[in-house]
Amino acid sequence: MRIGRLAVPLLAAALTVAGCATDTGDHRARAEVVVGSRPDADSALLAGVYVAALRSYGFGARAATAADPMPQLDSGAFGVVPAFTGRTLQALQPGATAMSDKDVYRAMIAALPEGVVAGDYTTAAEDKPVLLVSQPTAKAWGGSDISADLATLPRHCDGLVVGTVGGHQEPSTVGSCRLPAPREFPDGATMFAAIRAGQLTAGWTTTTDPGTPGDLVALADGKPALVRAENVVPLYRRNALSDRQLLAINEVAGVLDTAALVEMRRQVATGADPQAVAGGWLAEHPLGR
Repeated sequence: MRIGRLAVPLLAAALTVAGCATDTGDHRARAEVVVGSRPDADSALLAGVYVAALRSYGFGARAATAADPMPQLDSGAFGVVPAFTGRTLQALQPGATAMSDKDVYRAMIAALPEGVVAGDYTTAAEDKPVLLVSQPTAKAWGGSDISADLATLPRHCDGLVVGTVGGHQEPSTVGSCRLPAPREFPDGATMFAAIRAGQLTAGWTTTTDPGTPGDLVALADGKPALVRAENVVPLYRRNALSDRQLLAINEVAGVLDTAALVEMRRQVATGADPQAVAGGWLAEHPLGR
């Protein structure tokens, strides 16, 4: 079953202009940084990574949750809010066409409201939508029982039957193929079974879903990208962090990768505390000084 994603709300409506801070860098360094997220386990896990990063540099930091964390960032109640680049861009600029990680990041930065700043994005850590197909389908589309290319999908657009887990918004197009409305399933396991049974041509999951079964084949997105990038990125209030606090959150980009997110989400899905999991991971992957 796919764990919930870190959703980014409509920032254009939710955020007002954040005032410039007047505190000195020393005062900022002494203040506890509140890292905000939505209350779901995956969002809390990502917040935990940045809390652990700040603590590893000797700064006070704690996680907090809100149904909508972005206004809390604007008000100063939250100092940092982790997000995903593509979802943030989509919220700010629904018609954006950027797809690659660099293009999405640049477009997102340009679209951010005054007073909200993006730190370094994690080039190796993404929660990107991915289509799974059965092994026979992968072979029929020119792949193998372990790999296949997403670029082949538009050639098989007619007659596609696509599934998704209810409550998630998926891409409506892949290249030149306008996808049919997806069939919704209550959970990932049920959808995966439908793919195996031939009831679906393909089903949407994400690159960090710990429940992705090994007997289904993920359609790899190459270059140029056909699905929008979804890289982890910290958003923060302008002038709210000291230079070393900013260094701490930016260091995450150099160590966090998709495989680590998958493993941490797997632990959280079995009941482990998100902050403990994040702290344990960072202890094994210390940030530079």
